[in-house]
Amino acid sequence: MSPKRGDRVAPPPGPDEWDIRFRDNDAARGWEELCNQAPDNTLDTWARLRRNPLPIVQSPRQHCLRGKLGRGSVKGRSLDRWQIEVTRAARIWYMADSETTTVWIDEAGPGHPKATE
Repeated sequence: MSPKRGDRVAPPPGPDEWDIRFRDNDAARGWEELCNQAPDNTLDTWARLRRNPLPIVQSPRQHCLRGKLGRGSVKGRSLDRWQIEVTRAARIWYMADSETTTVWIDEAGPGHPKATE
């Protein structure tokens, strides 16, 4: 069965880990494409998101988006939107809810998100 909106990016979190979920069906499909095209990098990214989705020191590979792309909403809550580089071209956009320790994957895919073109 294919993942869909709200589904957990398996497996469930362990102690002191963040839960990772898909914000919508497109994000779930994009994640599957990433898993097929860059499995090792996607696994490394998953582990990074699981441990520390909100790094104190941002880097070119993991940072908060700016401008109108810099905020998003999940379940009525406005959250900062982050980008993490999976490969040279592949990106994941996500929002991290500190109150629920949940990472919501907003956009995922093997190419740059269309909103940045």
